[in-house]
Amino acid sequence: MSGGSKQPVKGQRTLFSFFKQPNAVEKSPSQQQTTASTESLKIKDPLPRVVPTAKDPLPKGRAKKRITYTESDGGDDDDDSDDEMPVRSGNSKRRKRRAILDDDDDSGDDFKPDEAIVHHSDSEDEKMMDASVFFSDEDIDDNNPIPNKAAVQMSPLDEKFKKFHMGSPVATTTNKPMKKVSSPFSTTITTKQEKQQGRNKSFKEKNELRYSWLADQKDANRNPPSSPDYDPRTLYVPASAWKNFTPFEKQFWEVKAKNWDSVVFFKKGKFYELYEKDADIGHQDFDLKMTDRVNMRMVGVPESSFDYWAAQFIARGHKVARVDQMENAIGKSMRDRQSTDTKADKVIRRELTAVLTAGTLVDSGLLTDDMGTYCMSIKEFCPNEHADPVYGICFVDTATAGFNLVTFQDDKNRTNFETLIMQIKPRELVTEKGRLSASTNRILKNCLNNPIWNMLSPGSEFWDERVTSDEIHIAGYFTEQEQQKGDDVDMESNDTWPPALQTASKTPILMSALGGLIWYLRSLKLDKELLSVKNIQPYDPLQNATSLVLDGQTLMNLEIFENSLDGSIEGTVFKLLANSITPFGKRLFKRWLCHPLRQLKDINDRQDAVEDLIHMPDVRDQLASVFATLPDLERQISRIHAKRCTVPEFLTTLDGFRKAKALIDDLAPLCASFQSTLLTSLVTEFPPLDDQLTYFAEAFVVTEVDIDYKKMTVVIPKDGVDEAWDDINDDIKALRTQFQDHLKEMKREIKCSQLEYKDMGKEIYQIEVPKNVKVPKNWFCTSSTSKVTRFWSPTLQDLIPKYKEQLEIKNAYTKDFTKVVYGKFDAHYNMWMAAVQQLAHLDALLGLSEGSTKIGEPACRPEFTDQETSVLEFEELRHPCVVAGPSTDFIPNDVKLGDKDEPNITVLTGPNMGGKSTLLRQTCVAIIMAQLGGYVPAKSCRMTACDRIYTRIGANDNIMAGQSTFMVELAETSKILHEATPRSMVILDELGRGTSTFDGYAIAYSVLHYLATHVGCLAMFSTHYHTLCREFERNPCIKNMHM
Repeated sequence: MSGGSKQPVKGQRTLFSFFKQPNAVEKSPSQQQTTASTESLKIKDPLPRVVPTAKDPLPKGRAKKRITYTESDGGDDDDDSDDEMPVRSGNSKRRKRRAILDDDDDSGDDFKPDEAIVHHSDSEDEKMMDASVFFSDEDIDDNNPIPNKAAVQMSPLDEKFKKFHMGSPVATTTNKPMKKVSSPFSTTITTKQEKQQGRNKSFKEKNELRYSWLADQKDANRNPPSSPDYDPRTLYVPASAWKNFTPFEKQFWEVKAKNWDSVVFFKKGKFYELYEKDADIGHQDFDLKMTDRVNMRMVGVPESSFDYWAAQFIARGHKVARVDQMENAIGKSMRDRQSTDTKADKVIRRELTAVLTAGTLVDSGLLTDDMGTYCMSIKEFCPNEHADPVYGICFVDTATAGFNLVTFQDDKNRTNFETLIMQIKPRELVTEKGRLSASTNRILKNCLNNPIWNMLSPGSEFWDERVTSDEIHIAGYFTEQEQQKGDDVDMESNDTWPPALQTASKTPILMSALGGLIWYLRSLKLDKELLSVKNIQPYDPLQNATSLVLDGQTLMNLEIFENSLDGSIEGTVFKLLANSITPFGKRLFKRWLCHPLRQLKDINDRQDAVEDLIHMPDVRDQLASVFATLPDLERQISRIHAKRCTVPEFLTTLDGFRKAKALIDDLAPLCASFQSTLLTSLVTEFPPLDDQLTYFAEAFVVTEVDIDYKKMTVVIPKDGVDEAWDDINDDIKALRTQFQDHLKEMKREIKCSQLEYKDMGKEIYQIEVPKNVKVPKNWFCTSSTSKVTRFWSPTLQDLIPKYKEQLEIKNAYTKDFTKVVYGKFDAHYNMWMAAVQQLAHLDALLGLSEGSTKIGEPACRPEFTDQETSVLEFEELRHPCVVAGPSTDFIPNDVKLGDKDEPNITVLTGPNMGGKSTLLRQTCVAIIMAQLGGYVPAKSCRMTACDRIYTRIGANDNIMAGQSTFMVELAETSKILHEATPRSMVILDELGRGTSTFDGYAIAYSVLHYLATHVGCLAMFSTHYHTLCREFERNPCIKNMHM
């Protein structure tokens, strides 16, 4: 230490030993005299004043690591690992780096040597140090740079000893007054909380007038929130506010004003930042650290954890708007040089790339459920409350790009509509504002659990059929190839449209529903990538001709998908039978359960396949082991089409198809032993994937490259195949040769063989020089350690930008080549989709066979008969979802209805809790399982196929529609009497209990008589009216039973 200071004892940790004295400098005679006097008095400076400035080297020491969301290229990237949680300040190893202050114009992204770094020579012992050693996070403000040494106020200790200590960096030989600037070593103690309060007060005063317009919020049409026409999706920003915005603020508010109801994640550097209202949500709901930057309140999260935080916000019911950087600092500098417009953007280009909602997720990192998630657009025409409504409905599973179109005329009770809602369970709704009837709204609110409801303006947003047709033509969703060739698109021709859409174009109400959905998807930036897949199919919620019809009430009463206790799938038929392994197999099985088979040939074919799998456990195990390793291929090929897929996901998809093809090849020799023609056809008719799999195995090279300073797995062309790619690599190789030649030249010039290049994050090709070696004065010092100092020579300052630009060109070409590979894969989309459908069919059969083995004993394969009269016979029938415990037992029941010697209808009496309702339900569930193609929980089963199951169970009123329990009961019973056929199965549980005993008895008698004499269906009728049994004891169509 200079000034005769003694070195502290090893291991000593004191404030005096924390800093190193500056080097001794040549003193004037007067200074020498003062120093001698000081030494004679043995008075030493208790705390030498070493001031951190932008132009003075900083002493070595340890400090609290200061982490900010500053977007900069100037930071040292040694600690470049991305966290999965919000960034918080904390003690950590200090890194040597230069302080970079955030700026609105993103100038920190430009690559240039920092002007604050001074030239260092080897004779200097001074070390650079982060200014955070002297200033805490609260002391350093973005608008107040670190004070320089001429502006530092002396502490009281300095004042006391200034006449003895003239060697301090702040000591002067003149009597010039010094500015009053707060010193970090001041004796005035200010708590962290007081400093933060001061900052908040300053920030509030600064922005009180700047953002005063937010106190009186209005939508884009200047409607206040109290107005019935208020649009919560938009925000009006007055012209006076736009004038005061910085370029960065303008960029943000242009997006936020159009997405006021969304939380905007704004990409800045390596972070996504949330401002103003969104920052408040992040701070209050998720405890993200609040700060103020670019004149706005802000919180931020690392870019690598975007999926995690987006999922958290979406789970809380928020929409998430994602704004990404469309270029980096190098790209911006290249654009600036090429642009002749002096008024060009001074900030990095950013664009809204996605709006994420719970019902329209497509990214695998955000999808948490294997089952389909639907967004449904509903158009209703109903001139009055007593008229039968007409519906046009379009719904989409955005993860698979599957569109479904349905239109129908419903009854006054909206039975078909309710059935559709119960089958699909949409997560998100798109409707016209104020155009749905009260009955439709009631069904949506009763059947759905807090759906996301988007109400669009009729006409301007929810298009009519003509605008929809024009928008489809203009956008070119189905004419991409013609547009690429430059051919004119015929606005009147629908030839390129999918067949289902061509048919729908003749139904105006259906086209309008599609138009509303397209507008909404366009606002989410999803319309092009989803519609261009052309995966549009018609949908029939009932499928009267080919399936057993299960309406919405039946699905609820029999607890097919949801239990009546808490709405979960526990204890449901779906939970019992859905044993498929792959996500696409599970989705197909759910569609099967919504529409059980009705044609005997289809039922027998599926029964044969299930029986083959039950009797061949080795085949079941082989299928299960392969299916367990497959990704969600159906969603993956949709993501590849949209070019949203990452390279690892693409490679996983190819590997999945290879495994599937190998599985089919292994099953081919076993086809001779299959009794099932269905299983044989699934194996022999599997699409030929060999050529395409071989092509993609040889078409590219998989490697890891640095893109935007991160290691990423990419596909690149093979050497010698792509001339443009080879030229780019040659240019980069030439620049690397120049770097090596320059290093050799510098070794000769400086006469030091220890020179070497050192890359520190974004600061590449730094020449690392030992401390005792002198370098030319025109070299820029970038950083230093106790042993070496790193520099950029003028030559390197010229070469590095060129090298980075070449890397940027290479990265852009790599991304483009990846899209080319995806395009070649997508050219065979129909083939890949056919393979997925075959695999899903196999997996659904495997799940059904597994479910058939889980229902316990006895279990049997149902026997279906094709005869004129309906018959239903079960021996020792149990409810498959009721599990008998050690202290309880389930007593099976025999059921016989129809045929020559048996009546069609059973009247069931017995005490409460006697099991009447359970018998009714288990009979219907067994019918569903039988027509699904699986086994049933009975010793034997003989039956004819049913066309529909009707249920009237429970006593529910409908307060919203002004309907009493009795009214609901009568409406449902009336529907049964009008629509039931001799092939239907009807169960009525205590009909007539919603009114007085006399009236209830009269209704029960009339309904039972009508079903027996006019309809002739199979039915089970439970009642407490014992008189009914005496009334119908001589009727040959009715049998009385007691439990």
